[in-house]
Amino acid sequence: MEIAEHVSALQDEATKLGDAAASAGLDAPVPTCPEWTVNDLVRHVGHVHRWAAAHVRDQRPSPLDSSNEPDVIGPAPSDIELLDWYADGHQALAKVLAEADPSLECWSFLPAPSPLAFWARRQCHETTIHRADAESAAGAIGAIDPAVAGDGIEELLGGFLARPRQRDVTEPLTLHLVATDTGQSWTAVLGPDAVVLDPARVPDGPAVTVRAPVSDLDLLLWNRRSAGDVDVSGDRSVLETWNRLVQIHWS
Repeated sequence: MEIAEHVSALQDEATKLGDAAASAGLDAPVPTCPEWTVNDLVRHVGHVHRWAAAHVRDQRPSPLDSSNEPDVIGPAPSDIELLDWYADGHQALAKVLAEADPSLECWSFLPAPSPLAFWARRQCHETTIHRADAESAAGAIGAIDPAVAGDGIEELLGGFLARPRQRDVTEPLTLHLVATDTGQSWTAVLGPDAVVLDPARVPDGPAVTVRAPVSDLDLLLWNRRSAGDVDVSGDRSVLETWNRLVQIHWS
């Protein structure tokens, strides 16, 4: 996907998130994020949108921290103002991304063709997954656009999970993903240090294959879809270990 496509998808997903939040109500629990209400979810995403926009808009060479973040992001809204505050934030983020100089330099934290490409892609998928959270509170998670879902899988496997991180894995575990609607496939090997996305390096050992529409695969990898909703063959314990160990946390 190109930058403009990520920005367009971000706008669409952000609007769906706001609509689902309004439908569910701010006090509703979020089944996919058990410790959160919709209020918590919307505040989190609104904060992230402003945080991301600041790095691009100000061409920040280093990440915001606790000493300067409040001045840049601004005060938290009241509950009555929350949905309007959220909408203002995602609209401002989309505008910043759409109007930014493609050659700008700023801090980013995953491999990408450029910092701008990183931020457009990351915020597209951040918003997409949290849209699913809002919809879970409203009663049903809608499908992710196939192009967005496939790109989201590649960002997760080849970006987030490729970063070195110690995990309690005694032997490499192989996860095969097959998208039944788009024909795409991925092979990821979970080791003690990182996830390797490279079929040529698949070792012998426990393996599982998951077949499903690409939207369901993306949601499954982010722990927003149950393994009971997809076709699983091979060693199911590999998928259980994956879901337990491979999680992304905001910090």
